Amino acid sequence: MKRIRVIDAGFVTPLESMAIFHAVAEAMEPDDDPVVTLVNPTQPFVSVGLHQDIDLEVDTAYCELHGLPVIRRDVGGGAVYLNRDQMFFHFVYPYTKAPARVEAIYSHFMAPVLATYQALGVPAVFRPVNDIHVNGRKIGGTGSARINNATVMVGSFMFDFDMDTMAKCLKVSSEKFRDKLRQGMQDYMTTLTRELGQPPDRGLVKDLFMNAIEEHLGVKPEESELTEAEREQLVEVRALLQDPEWVHQKGRRLVTTGVKISAGTYLVEGVHKAKGGLIRARMLTRDNVLEDVEFSGDFTVFPSDGIERLAERLRGATLPVSAEGDAAKLQGRIADEMSALGLDIPGVGAEDFLAAFMHGLHRE
Repeated sequence: MKRIRVIDAGFVTPLESMAIFHAVAEAMEPDDDPVVTLVNPTQPFVSVGLHQDIDLEVDTAYCELHGLPVIRRDVGGGAVYLNRDQMFFHFVYPYTKAPARVEAIYSHFMAPVLATYQALGVPAVFRPVNDIHVNGRKIGGTGSARINNATVMVGSFMFDFDMDTMAKCLKVSSEKFRDKLRQGMQDYMTTLTRELGQPPDRGLVKDLFMNAIEEHLGVKPEESELTEAEREQLVEVRALLQDPEWVHQKGRRLVTTGVKISAGTYLVEGVHKAKGGLIRARMLTRDNVLEDVEFSGDFTVFPSDGIERLAERLRGATLPVSAEGDAAKLQGRIADEMSALGLDIPGVGAEDFLAAFMHGLHRE
């Protein structure tokens, strides 16, 4: 059986927790053995995805005030708060020895991760594209990238998670939105501590994970240290990850699409300027269904509680996946509910509420 090198760095600085797997990937040659690294950061920090705009996604003032470093990784995905309560794993394979398609990468490397959770008594399942769920709640996310000659798949075992601080780290449009984000995470995320009643022993999780890697990936885990080539790359990677030009990516066009809470679940906000005033729709969507919605703006409505009642009636509505028929159906439902409620909103019609929805909807 071929081997996989296991580099368990233990508890290391935030910078080191990100730099190690990048260095291993940068140093990897096509015929090298695959590697899996394990790390826990000693201090909390915020990691942002390769394509994100920090100024749009992260509350940098909060992070600076509380001493939270912001580190950009060479892997996609969203901004996330990380701390010592998460044990991160990074599969680093020569790209010729890993699946070629992204979907296959996730399903292949997810197998030992799921088996580890299940061995702990947690019924984790794979939720495409790249999440791990337990009874409908997210317990972990993963990411993948091609770095030099390596295919990388990253993720974590979430022993616990500080949802309150996570909500404070992200830049949002209002404190009301932040409260919704915090509640959304409480409702749709879970942890090993929440599932088991207490955090498991790190050594136990590692042992179960190594056994699962051998069984599901067909490689023999062997404890290892960084090679000389990897140590040389580590010096360069540390410098890159701290370079302001890399971190902030000034001048690069980056976009934000809302906050992903878990696979298929997003907290987004859409804004539309109608003749009768500004409409702001704050939406919690799950699997293309409007789980929750709040309207605000500077329009006038009679009766005074009509807008809250409209929002209540629209919960559970199917959201458009195209700008044609699906959108027309939702506009018709909005119009029917407005009529049933006897709403009088000068200069604002069903098409305006639809426009606010369409502006905010996330597209996978």
